Amino acid sequence: MHCRSRPAVNLGPQEGVMRRDPSDIIKVGDTYYVWYSKGSVFSGYDATIWYAVSKDGRVWEEKSMALGRGTPGGWDGASVFTPNILVAEGKYWLFYSGTSVKLKDDFNPNTKIGVAVSDSPDGPWKRVHKKPVLKNSDQAEAFDSHLVDDACLIIRGGKYWLYYKGRQLGKSPRETKMGIAFAENPAGPYRKCGSNPVIPGGHEVLVWPQGPGVAAVIGNVGPKGVAHSIQYARDGVNFSKKHELKEGPWAGGAYRPDGFEETTDGDRIRWGLQIGKKKGSLPFLERFEFHLR
Repeated sequence: MHCRSRPAVNLGPQEGVMRRDPSDIIKVGDTYYVWYSKGSVFSGYDATIWYAVSKDGRVWEEKSMALGRGTPGGWDGASVFTPNILVAEGKYWLFYSGTSVKLKDDFNPNTKIGVAVSDSPDGPWKRVHKKPVLKNSDQAEAFDSHLVDDACLIIRGGKYWLYYKGRQLGKSPRETKMGIAFAENPAGPYRKCGSNPVIPGGHEVLVWPQGPGVAAVIGNVGPKGVAHSIQYARDGVNFSKKHELKEGPWAGGAYRPDGFEETTDGDRIRWGLQIGKKKGSLPFLERFEFHLR
């Protein structure tokens, strides 16, 4: 498989504006929705969460801020970013990462995952809990003892499966791995999988139901056989390499028609949005399309 990029009109390069970390894309009626981090620095650690809509997935209209920073000094008081969306129980659940650490020269984020809820994809959004719904492990040897980030959700076996990336204390961003947490309800509580980490790599999380199992895109972070691949697990837990992917999306969010369906015949993803790169520009959003060779 290979990946081609196309413009995402109206979300492209803009002086002084950073857009990155797009959510998965949902379709409500005849309208596509996406959420993303928006700020003014490359890393995105000064961000709030915004959203845009489209009729065709190519030309977008930026609407407004969906979720601002939390209470100053709180766990998400300095920045909120890497949003993702869950549609369940007649509501919209906006998962996001947050940090209490302000951006500075020796910045090292302490990210955790929270959730807000709305009756409409256009908001308004209300934080469900004062505390994060998923936090880093208290055990120093755990793969996610430093931070958790980048939620991506599916519904499977009557439960909510929250895939996320974690980083261990003392490790670098090049050493992140992927885990899962399960819940009976969208708002949690979420219980981490005893088999974590389920993939020994992956700096961004993009998973979807495919066939009877779960597929995942892994970028350039991970050991040989994991990096630059599509991984697959029939049980959603025990992953192995399915395809090589030399040019996968960078921090992509996909349109996943079966993302929130209980299915044993999930379809592959075909398109989405990713972070775009251009010399002299802050990150922006562009469309990606998967093609079979």
